[in-house]
Amino acid sequence: MAAESVTSEALPQQENDNGDSKSSQKTVGSNGEAENQSVSKRQRKKQQKQQKWEEERELRKQKRKDKKQQRRLERHSQEEEGGEVQSSRKRLRRDVTPSALRLLLDCSFDSLMLSKDVGKLHKQIQRCYAENRRALHPVQLYLTSLGGQLKQIMDEKDKGWVNWKHYKDVVAKEELVYLTSDSPNILEEMDPTKAYVIGGLVDHNHHKGITFEKAKELGIDHAQLPLSSFVKMNSRKVLAVNHVCEIILAYLEKGSWKEAFFTVLAPEEGAVAVDKDGADHQEKEAEDSDSDSETQQHTEKAQT
Repeated sequence: MAAESVTSEALPQQENDNGDSKSSQKTVGSNGEAENQSVSKRQRKKQQKQQKWEEERELRKQKRKDKKQQRRLERHSQEEEGGEVQSSRKRLRRDVTPSALRLLLDCSFDSLMLSKDVGKLHKQIQRCYAENRRALHPVQLYLTSLGGQLKQIMDEKDKGWVNWKHYKDVVAKEELVYLTSDSPNILEEMDPTKAYVIGGLVDHNHHKGITFEKAKELGIDHAQLPLSSFVKMNSRKVLAVNHVCEIILAYLEKGSWKEAFFTVLAPEEGAVAVDKDGADHQEKEAEDSDSDSETQQHTEKAQT
């Protein structure tokens, strides 16, 4: 008993199996014998943390209420001060009037393009699809002659694009109009009874006139958008597939070719407005500048 008493007094704290030090307390039980109650530091911290969490419960609840109220006020403010972007989109979707116009993307030029250009064409087609879904007057969009590299890409990335037919099997020949910048015919307005074909070709001007030749070979009507009447381009007037599609959708919405062109084509892309007399703004500004310079020279000579 003496040995046990010495050990107990010499070691008032022991470490448990987890390395936590314990503080020992002696209490007297109902039978009058002393009992040890040990509480580790880890347990004490846990108890303190739980107690603090309980004490701050109401504070957290109030913070959540405040945040919810703040979000409600912000939404209300946006609706009242012109933050109607989302609501206007919903209204637009309700006001959508589908067009009877048909657009066909001719993808029969796959073998003429490099792999990287086929990839670009795929992205342009995706853009056409997305813009048509957002349009106020969406058209009936067809993808035709799908095969080769493009079909492989679309099989991997667009699982729903299957079983497309050639436009000759979908639309009557007399209803077709091939849109090509080399056609001598200018498209003044869109005919809702026609189906307009856009050549799916990313050629960087390497295949000049190929879509025009194909239209003549197939014996179908052809025309070009009235681009030169409203816009002067810095380079040859070959538009990307998605640009042609977006311009047509904009024309259906605005009823104006000029507005449609400048809604889609930015000045950074080399698009310059053309005046009614056929001169572009840059040329007119240069002429005005030259005229002002000449007038100033004549004035100076007269003064001398």
